[in-house]
Amino acid sequence: MAAETTDAGIGAILAAGERDFLVRNSGEQVKISSIEANTVALYFSASWCPPCRRFTPKLIEAYKELASQGKSFEVVFVSGDQDEEAFNAYFAKMPWLAVPFSDSEGREGLDGRFKVRGIPHLVILDAKTGEVYTEDGVEFVSEYGVEAYPFTPERINELKEQEKAAKDNQTIHSVLSSPSRDYLISNKGDKVPISELEGKYVGLCFVVSGYGPVDEFTAVLAKIYEKLKEVGEKFEVVAVSLDNDESAFKESFANMPWLAIPQGDKMCEKLVRYFELSALPTLVLIGPDGKTLNNNVADIIDEHGLEAWEGFPFSAEKLEILAEKAKAKAAAQTLQSLLVSGDLDFVIGKNGAKVPVSELVGKTVLLYFSAKWCGPCRAFLPTLVKEYNKIKEKNSDFEIIFISSDRDQSSFDEFFSDMPWLALPLEDERKAFLKKTFKIRGIPSLVAIGPTGQTVTKDAKALLMIHGADAFPFTEERIQELQKQLDEMAKGWPEKLKHELHDEHELVLMRRGTYGCDGCEEMGSTWSYRCDECDFDLHPKCALEEKKSEEEEEEEEEVEGKGTEQAPDGYVCEGGVCRKA
Repeated sequence: MAAETTDAGIGAILAAGERDFLVRNSGEQVKISSIEANTVALYFSASWCPPCRRFTPKLIEAYKELASQGKSFEVVFVSGDQDEEAFNAYFAKMPWLAVPFSDSEGREGLDGRFKVRGIPHLVILDAKTGEVYTEDGVEFVSEYGVEAYPFTPERINELKEQEKAAKDNQTIHSVLSSPSRDYLISNKGDKVPISELEGKYVGLCFVVSGYGPVDEFTAVLAKIYEKLKEVGEKFEVVAVSLDNDESAFKESFANMPWLAIPQGDKMCEKLVRYFELSALPTLVLIGPDGKTLNNNVADIIDEHGLEAWEGFPFSAEKLEILAEKAKAKAAAQTLQSLLVSGDLDFVIGKNGAKVPVSELVGKTVLLYFSAKWCGPCRAFLPTLVKEYNKIKEKNSDFEIIFISSDRDQSSFDEFFSDMPWLALPLEDERKAFLKKTFKIRGIPSLVAIGPTGQTVTKDAKALLMIHGADAFPFTEERIQELQKQLDEMAKGWPEKLKHELHDEHELVLMRRGTYGCDGCEEMGSTWSYRCDECDFDLHPKCALEEKKSEEEEEEEEEVEGKGTEQAPDGYVCEGGVCRKA
């Protein structure tokens, strides 16, 4: 006999077949009809899912806090685990109910009913009517915690209105204090009243310990902080920790000369939402009146480095001064100004032999930012070596300098051994300056420096991929000349053709800007054999040349996979480049 349910409400939703009960992690069966909560959340989750494992503790905290306040709220776990052992281990940490793991049909029915496409997923319902309050429960619990109860659209709108009002009447106290805390902490453990920040500029620095881009940023910010203190500016920085681990936070905070909100304080998560945090590093600047001046000045500091202190507090007038200084600096750029720093006036060749920078003056120099751990870099290297050798055969006034992002000397040595050019030493301090100067966001990257020491192009890689060695010396005039040559060659190419890589339609020769070739997956420019209907492009050389042999394709795959390493934290590799996440 089927379980008795009503036509609506939580009973009709959770019962299935003969089953009219849920279970606790003790094994106790609980009749669905005995659930007295007015609001019920269905928690679709699984132990194998990292985002689920991160969210579950937040939901447990909210559940217990609501229970302590006597709020009418229940959670039902709907598992996506693959076996009962994993379900039991995960469910053991949860203080709420669950659909029995054995009822796979019931769990799948709930997945289908609520169109669950990803986890964690939290559907919050009116227990009596079955009305769905929200399917964005994960977002609401993460952002608002128990304040969002009972998670109705009306309550969320009310909270958003409160936040808007808070921003309109913002003070340094409303941003940093909580009902139970009116202080910040120093890295020595001292409590510093928030009132001491009144009338000052305050930077809110969102930090995650061990995350490379944040560590690099805070190191520069610390120098700017000390410089502003030295010249008498009323400026303070407050760290907003996003760490889950207190020991990790304490370790990184020990190296910061400023204050912090205590690690684990709920205000940290609230500020993430309040300032709509979307990237790290982020430094929010609050003015002396407590109002937000800029939601993120990290990019300004990243661009100008230590010199950014001269633009404080980053008003339009101050930023214009910084821009003019940067422009003047670029105009005065020489190879020595880029590559000489104190006693560091050399690059290295094979076996560590020192080559004076003075020997490179007057040459066209490519700065090659790369690393062995970067798959796209390994794939690009054979092409670069081939084109380098072709250029050197005809032009002695040309060189490449490898600027490595490798993590250890052995990786650097192995990767550099395949390069016929020069390099900066692995631990060389000039690398950071060059990455900042040319705003290197991803690798591999090639910056071309002309004979006068001026920057010719920051995207020599694309020019090499399109034109090969003919791109030398990478000037705008040379590229225009090559484009004219291509226009002449195009007169002899067929207007249409069929190709085995796209046998659905004919490919039509047409003029294009920059595009990605769907054959060799490299960049192309000026002319393409294209199918507009399918958004498909082929380089003319790919469309007209003979197919590569299996041996050639296997050799290319072997080169790309050679010495595979995992990208370091803070980087993602896709689309032919590895860049900071």
